Amino acid sequence: MINKHLDQIKTYPKLLWFMILSYAMLISISNWFDVRLIEIFGLAISPGTLVFPITFLLSDIITEVYGYKNARLAIWSAFLFNILFILFGQIITHLPSPHFASDNSAFDKMLHINFFVIIGSFLSYIISEPLNSIAVSKLKVFFEGKYMAIRFVLSTIISSGIDSFIFTAIAFGHLYPMTHVIKLMLNIWVIKVIIEIIGLSFSIRTANIIKKIEGLDIYDINTNYNLFKINATYDTTNNKYSSKRSIQ
Repeated sequence: MINKHLDQIKTYPKLLWFMILSYAMLISISNWFDVRLIEIFGLAISPGTLVFPITFLLSDIITEVYGYKNARLAIWSAFLFNILFILFGQIITHLPSPHFASDNSAFDKMLHINFFVIIGSFLSYIISEPLNSIAVSKLKVFFEGKYMAIRFVLSTIISSGIDSFIFTAIAFGHLYPMTHVIKLMLNIWVIKVIIEIIGLSFSIRTANIIKKIEGLDIYDINTNYNLFKINATYDTTNNKYSSKRSIQ
């Protein structure tokens, strides 16, 4: 029993809490503004498109350094706090207003739930985010830790494509003609991939710096990818970190 305990990594890293907190906060921000469409360089997109890809970057880094099990904790943390965020907003709108607060109705209108956007956000998130982390995890093992840039981009292309399809179809499919919905879907997908590529230098550098700080480089060998598992313990054999390894 003692030997088994010593052969496991009880993950209490220095920076994981901050990574999970940042990830959860960005998820809430990206969903907050998605009701209003915007146009960038002539492309119609949802505002969350500009923020949501950063969550993929953070998810990539968490999975790369700490392993899928910790990325799974981040995914559930963000999901639960996003629900609390939305519920609190709805409670506020149903509380009585003082007679002099004439602008409260405008605020209430802004917080009014668009159920199609909420359902689209939740479904696309709970499918695409785990898929992204699983792809990063499995590609890392397959490529033996090499080609980090390729692994990050490939995972984003797959997961962001699925995310864009599900979210756009549910959130806006009932509002606009199908041709506009498909165009919007492709625009969102392309922008997400472009932001991922632009952020590669940041994500790769950050991942390598955090590996050095934490002394961790987790490989998901024999990992259970069940989304509903909450165990985040790894054997020491899963940690392949070495200060002498070259930067990927």
